[in-house]
Amino acid sequence: MCMHLAESSFVCTQWQPHGMQRKAMLKPHRTRSPNTADRSPCERKKSFFKPSCATAAQHRAAESATEDGQASPLASHETDFVVIGSGIGGLCCAALLARYGYKVTVCESHYVLGGAAHGFQVKGHHFDAGPSFFAGLSGEGNSSNPLKQVLNAIEEKVECVTYDRWVNHTPEGSFPVVCNGDRYAEMVRTQGGEAALQQWRALEDKMRPLQQGAALFPAAALRSDPGVVLSMLRFGPKLALTGLQAPTLTAPFAKVVDQVVTDPWLRKFLDLECFVLSGMLAKDTICAEMAFMLMERNRPGSTIDYPMGGTSSIVDALRRGIEKYGGKIMLRSHVEEILLEGGQAVGVKVRAANPKKPSAVIKARKGVVTNASVWDTQRLLPNQDITQKQREWSAEATQTPQTGSFMHLHLGGILFFFCAAKCSARKDEQSWHVD
Repeated sequence: MCMHLAESSFVCTQWQPHGMQRKAMLKPHRTRSPNTADRSPCERKKSFFKPSCATAAQHRAAESATEDGQASPLASHETDFVVIGSGIGGLCCAALLARYGYKVTVCESHYVLGGAAHGFQVKGHHFDAGPSFFAGLSGEGNSSNPLKQVLNAIEEKVECVTYDRWVNHTPEGSFPVVCNGDRYAEMVRTQGGEAALQQWRALEDKMRPLQQGAALFPAAALRSDPGVVLSMLRFGPKLALTGLQAPTLTAPFAKVVDQVVTDPWLRKFLDLECFVLSGMLAKDTICAEMAFMLMERNRPGSTIDYPMGGTSSIVDALRRGIEKYGGKIMLRSHVEEILLEGGQAVGVKVRAANPKKPSAVIKARKGVVTNASVWDTQRLLPNQDITQKQREWSAEATQTPQTGSFMHLHLGGILFFFCAAKCSARKDEQSWHVD
């Protein structure tokens, strides 16, 4: 994974898969394109840029949508829950609601599902638009990966290929990182010295109770208010004590790092680890993510997973689960307003593609869940009928800073990160730094 940090310095990671599985993952999939000479510019654009094959069912549903942009019979109706947005979080929420007997409708503005995790094709080549680093996704049985827990609950699987190491290329030199706790610690000692190793061991000690907590109870039970104790009692008295760690798990990883790590090399490396996983540094990466990933990745026999077909295969598995249990998915269905009554969300208004047609109204008997960003969600709330608390939240949402964007490219066996935000290398520290 590669970040451009200055004109002449960068950080790059090269993954090394097991055996011949690499060929299966990297071989481009080509499809014969029909003659487009007699098509309109709009039609030619659609044939050039289209969803990945894993979302072909979504694409067919979108193509068969009515002129209002809403697939029949998914116009105005009543349901238990409305989920706004079809990112991984929204799809997981909808799949679990459907699995446990609730009627649920997912509203997605795009013509494919997945949000930032959707895939697409250009001239027969498949591309991921979002995450590409997974652990704990393959194999049978239980997993501490929350996404795997959801897939198990809805009885869906995602085929994966695995690899156990990658290579970091830094201004100071190149070095491998292996999915093994002892070899990882040796890498820290070799690259950072004895002080870095001692601080890494101290960080492991700090993280161990958090890792045990993350593994013992489902991620869906995590919450940062005092009510977490009541949630944990469902899983036994022992877990009620573990649940007290929830505020730390939902806090930035940097709060734990700052307690024990002062070594400059190790702090930079942990920032890089966070960036690889979340696109953000330790100060903005949730601690639960790092607790799970370090535990899962460094256990004996651990591997890193890549889903066959890219992240679109994960999206498609969640779609199958939603539809299997009776949920509805509306593509090209842009929510223009969250309907409130007495300060409670009671439904949504979905904009019609044809301006001459009225908006569809979907009533929600039990609630509205938004997987949209805080900025988009804030714009969906009406100016009237909102409580003072909702008004304060709305004001806070508009002031929430956005992170810089970045892009990564798989080229051969190397995954490159290009930071589109302001990136620089501080020469006095010879560090990897992203502003």
